[in-house]
Amino acid sequence: MAKCVSNKSSRRDFIKASAAASLGVLAFQSDRIFAAGSDKIRVGLVGCGGRGTGAATNCVESSQNVEIVAMGDLFRDQLDKSLARLSRKVDDKVSVTDDTSFTGFDAYKKVLACDIDMVILATPPHFRPIQLRAAIEAGKHVFMEKPVGVDPVGIRSVIESAELAKQKGLAIVAGTQRRHQNDYLEIMKRVHNGDIGEPKAGQCYWNQGDLWVSRATENWKKKQALGWSDMEWQIRNWLFLAWLSGDHIVEQHVHNLDVINWAMGSHPVQCLGLGGRQVRTEPQYGNIFDHFTVEYEYPNGARVLSICRQIPGCTNSVSERVIGTKGQCYTHGSTGYIEGSKPYKYDGKSPDPYVQEHADLIASIRSGNVLNEGRRVAESTLTAIMGRMSAYTGRALKWDWVMKASKLDLRPPSYEFGDLPMRPVAVPGKTPLV
Repeated sequence: MAKCVSNKSSRRDFIKASAAASLGVLAFQSDRIFAAGSDKIRVGLVGCGGRGTGAATNCVESSQNVEIVAMGDLFRDQLDKSLARLSRKVDDKVSVTDDTSFTGFDAYKKVLACDIDMVILATPPHFRPIQLRAAIEAGKHVFMEKPVGVDPVGIRSVIESAELAKQKGLAIVAGTQRRHQNDYLEIMKRVHNGDIGEPKAGQCYWNQGDLWVSRATENWKKKQALGWSDMEWQIRNWLFLAWLSGDHIVEQHVHNLDVINWAMGSHPVQCLGLGGRQVRTEPQYGNIFDHFTVEYEYPNGARVLSICRQIPGCTNSVSERVIGTKGQCYTHGSTGYIEGSKPYKYDGKSPDPYVQEHADLIASIRSGNVLNEGRRVAESTLTAIMGRMSAYTGRALKWDWVMKASKLDLRPPSYEFGDLPMRPVAVPGKTPLV
């Protein structure tokens, strides 16, 4: 049985000590080095919804001698469903007991107090800055789902935690899986080598139908039938509340914006956005928009058009394009190519990037040469947040102001079940810029 303790570092010290061998040797021998039962990487899961359960499965499938030993969620039914799914899929890699499963707003603290080396953070994005800070202060390596915040105040906290992780030699890998996907890696390597020349323009899209509407309708009915408090309904319906998800431009479209930042080698310097709530107008859909369009400007003057939409019956696309002075690159799922003076199309192997991101994280922990993607994913998340803020208010925004001066903080007055009036839907030209 795994015990929960206030400060357990022996296993982490063992893992760090194994870095005496070279990184090249460990890349081939890490599974053999960690073959003994006592040297497993022990993982805690915080946030037991669909993505958290999926991330935990990907994690234990990514490498030998990795085990889920503790779980935490606000809701008992979510934890129980997640544990049942994990037990069906990867039973031999799950050793969670009643003593290492926790519920409530402080469940993450209890998971972090367990004998774990690494934690998966997969609660709604609003909670990421708080839980990342706690994990790094507790000395745990971290896999955190994207996005990593919903407002500038939270993003500053994530950047501070990433710096603290560097000082403590702790790994942080984010759920921006395209950064661990072979075709994206090969195409971006060529972009950075100048194969399309200087990037001057681009487009990125996450346009799809009415995702998650059945869940929203079901949750709305349960709120009435079961008497859920405002707080419970909003957290269970988190995808449709801006304070919890950041809106879909942040929760989903961050993937595409991260790819654009990657290609450009920078975050944008300013943006102007618009958006609205055209189709999903009923109260069960919370207070988020159903479409956004944002123009971003990058340091070299390049302009990128960003469009995301969740409306059925329309043309769909989840893709990125970057146009340079000598060609262009296009990426879409597992399809990618370069056109121009140096054409290229990836035709190699394509391991599951959702598994590969965990494999890369665990290999870095075992080598002692830890990955730290904290600041990078924070900047990509803020790119999306800045676009949302511009669309909500109708105002053009500069990166430096949003990063350094904005006081927008979407935290509720308290974290407890009870009354929590839903913030009104934003109205451009009327919603204040904070």
